[in-house]
Amino acid sequence: MKIKYLFLLVFGIATTLTHAQDDELDVRVQDTVVASTATILDYDPLAPSKAAFYSAVLPGLGQAYNKKYWKIPIVYAGIGTGIYFWIQQDQEYDRFRNAFKRRLAGFTDDEFFGDGDTPLVSNDRLIDAQRQAQKNKDISLIVAVAFYLINIVDANVDAHLRQYNINDDLSLTPQLQIDPVSTQASYGLSLRFNFGQR
Repeated sequence: MKIKYLFLLVFGIATTLTHAQDDELDVRVQDTVVASTATILDYDPLAPSKAAFYSAVLPGLGQAYNKKYWKIPIVYAGIGTGIYFWIQQDQEYDRFRNAFKRRLAGFTDDEFFGDGDTPLVSNDRLIDAQRQAQKNKDISLIVAVAFYLINIVDANVDAHLRQYNINDDLSLTPQLQIDPVSTQASYGLSLRFNFGQR
């Protein structure tokens, strides 16, 4: 019988302490909500669209808007590389095409014919070279356009993430523990969530 009363007494004290902690938690959460409403006013919902628009108009301008200046040379290097190789392959395509057209017209004075009666490069090889140059032109154009589009997406995503609230109230940390008996490692994640201010 005494154990029953002792159990009821311990249960009552635990319930009272838990209720007191819940009241304190509610006060902390309300303080946090009031404190966080001030930061909501700083959020600019149009910032991502502005950054994307700036990058679409002039590549790299969205990165400058987001103050990520180190990304601008990468954008121009990617687009410039694609354009450079497109121009180079276009010139190669024109060389092969002009030589092939002159051969079809009956001339033997193109740069791939050589000095003798038999050509150094056959007509079939000139056709293959034209196809390869056209394929390389297409790939170079795709690379330039891809860097242009990545530039726009990067500016948009970066503007979104710049406004994202990052604090220590919620953290996910990887954990590694080694069992001293079996010397085997156990991996896991540690999730920490803090309510309110301390």
